[in-house]
Amino acid sequence: MLRNTGVIAAVLAFFITVAAAGALAQEFQPFVVKDIRVEGLQRTEAGTVFSYLPIKVGETMNAERARAALRALYATGFFQDVRLEAEGDVLVVFVRERPAIAQIDFSGMKEFEPDNVRKVLREVGVAEGRIFDRAVLDAAEQELKRQYLSRGMYAASVQTTVTPLERNRVGINIAVTEGPVAKIRGINIVGAQAFSESELLGLFVLRTPGWLTWYTQADRYSRERLGADLETLRSFYLNRGYLDFSLDSTQVSITPDRRDIYITINIVEGETYTVSEVTLAGQTLLPREELESLIGLKPGDTFSRETLAASTKAIADRLGNEGYAFANANAIPTVDREKRTVAFSIVVDPGRRVYVRRIDVAGNTKTRDEVVRRELRQLEGAYYDASKIQLSRRRIDRTNYFGEVTVETVPVEGSADQVDVVYTVKEKATGALMLGVGFSSIERIALSASITQSNVFGTGKYLSANINSGTVNQVYSLSYNDPYYTVDGVSRGFDVYKRVTDASNLAVGPYKTDSLGGGIKFGYPVSEQVSVDFGANIESVDLDIFPTSPLSYINFVRDFGDKYTYASGTVGVARDSRDSLILTTAGTVQRASFELAGGDLQYFRFGYQHQWYRPMTRRLTLHLGGDLGYAGGYGGQPLPFFKNFFAGGPGTVRGYRPFSLGPRDELGNTTGGDRKITGIAEILFPMPGAEQDRSLRLAAFIDGGQVYNNKVDLGELRYATGIGLFWSSPLGPLRLSWAHPLNAKDGDQKQQLQFTFGTGF
Repeated sequence: MLRNTGVIAAVLAFFITVAAAGALAQEFQPFVVKDIRVEGLQRTEAGTVFSYLPIKVGETMNAERARAALRALYATGFFQDVRLEAEGDVLVVFVRERPAIAQIDFSGMKEFEPDNVRKVLREVGVAEGRIFDRAVLDAAEQELKRQYLSRGMYAASVQTTVTPLERNRVGINIAVTEGPVAKIRGINIVGAQAFSESELLGLFVLRTPGWLTWYTQADRYSRERLGADLETLRSFYLNRGYLDFSLDSTQVSITPDRRDIYITINIVEGETYTVSEVTLAGQTLLPREELESLIGLKPGDTFSRETLAASTKAIADRLGNEGYAFANANAIPTVDREKRTVAFSIVVDPGRRVYVRRIDVAGNTKTRDEVVRRELRQLEGAYYDASKIQLSRRRIDRTNYFGEVTVETVPVEGSADQVDVVYTVKEKATGALMLGVGFSSIERIALSASITQSNVFGTGKYLSANINSGTVNQVYSLSYNDPYYTVDGVSRGFDVYKRVTDASNLAVGPYKTDSLGGGIKFGYPVSEQVSVDFGANIESVDLDIFPTSPLSYINFVRDFGDKYTYASGTVGVARDSRDSLILTTAGTVQRASFELAGGDLQYFRFGYQHQWYRPMTRRLTLHLGGDLGYAGGYGGQPLPFFKNFFAGGPGTVRGYRPFSLGPRDELGNTTGGDRKITGIAEILFPMPGAEQDRSLRLAAFIDGGQVYNNKVDLGELRYATGIGLFWSSPLGPLRLSWAHPLNAKDGDQKQQLQFTFGTGF
């Protein structure tokens, strides 16, 4: 109705203009304009009127030009009324300006920020200082109502009031009565026989109110979300052979009070189909056997649209690796409904081989362009290679500077053998103020803090300052790393630190060290997944022991003193094939490291870590990991006890107090050991009720591990099981775990709840 009103008003204005122009045509006799005078202006400059007039001083004024002048001035939208008169040889233009918007106020609006609404209104022409147009305001009012509907607030009403003010201005008040949010009270699927309704509803993002929907807002109806859920439902059936599956109808109803929504979905499942034959046709270019090996569907398999799509994509990607950027593999089905079978002929069309003309990067407002480009493996001017383009995308993602990385291939207009590749990144907070908190019934609260920026000034360089004022550790450290010290990817970094460790408040035998040191390190990439690093460090240590310290500690100080200066060299080899550093679902990471120290202290330490990820289903990921350590002294010296391995707590065996596992002294304090074994087996899965939220992740885990001296006894391994939570909250990452020890023995110290929390910036 509002749009019709605007159209009627425009038509009336047109006829009024034409009528006025017609009247002028009768009044105006041609004359030469000696001067032009404008009257009635309040805000608009006279020069603005002159610029729109199609008549200038010295030109002849007639009825036709009068009509053109009226049309031009009305078309500006600045004026409500325009008249032209002649006073001798002077053309007089009388205008009445439209009012200007003096202010825009909101009342009752809580769902949207007023500043954000003002920004949107400004884009459509409703803003303070702008000319007031009722039709534009009506359109903005309708759009605001639609936004409330999209958020499930069906009872919301929006009313605009325009108040005239002095000096031909108006004030606009937008009054909103939001009302309650309509919640989905029921979702019914009619016609499901092969699968239970609860199983099918578990696929949906939309759901009825639950314990977590206050956060996910999944109980608010959205047409877009429902459409996505229906497509998920269709895919579920088609991936299980139901080739004739169809959505018969979908009804969405709302109660009269606009508080409750009910959704009914009627489906027809049909019958399952098996694959009778899969053949290749068209221009294969590559050996047929190689492309056939990429087809996942085999004769006798139950039809799966997902597997078929993956097969055709694999063929197209393989051809893409050879430069055929627009290769297409199209599966043509032949359905036998009597036998319930389907045969496919995959027609391969490679298209033309193309070059990459240009590679563009978009979205990196803070990160320098070179930081992204140095991760690229596809070169400009070279043949298009899909594998290198995707490898480049993964490398950009693994920098951990961006929350999202996408890549698009764009044809070059007018050229059949060239494309542009565009990487679009979405930057995220790369700095963090991390806070660590731990507590139990036997330990006081300890706090630590660190400030880290892994992308300093957008250069990709890492800088971290750490301050820890807990009861155990007092640390002041500064770390720096340049991942591209050379253009070949050689990294260089350094660390300087002062660390005071008072183990009296830990489960270990009491001692205290005051260390001051620093070091330099280099890293060298051997391949895309393998790297080698080298480091050198020098440290000065003052050691204090107590009368209650273990006898082995006392004997070490007696034989080697309590002040040491020593240097150490390290070397490490790492292989990392994880698909993502944050939300890992596939791949492995392995690292072997060796440290050799000489000077007042002479010892060696060897470590090996291995983590393996594999997707079990679309939502479940299996994670297996292990950590081995072996150390000792040489040159007639034992391994310094403060270089021993320890276990227990986050990162080793959850459910036990940190540093509490391993050999103990006569007072029951752990002393650490020269051998360490820890392992983890966990299943990672999304939070129930928030399956589509990538920021929430749960884990059901079993930890195991132990520390030994001289001899390993696997029978002494300690185990714990529990659940863990990772939440990338708006304030920063939160990690929480609750674990129950499975085989704790007398003297073991338990700590079931542990968490860390940080704030990003």
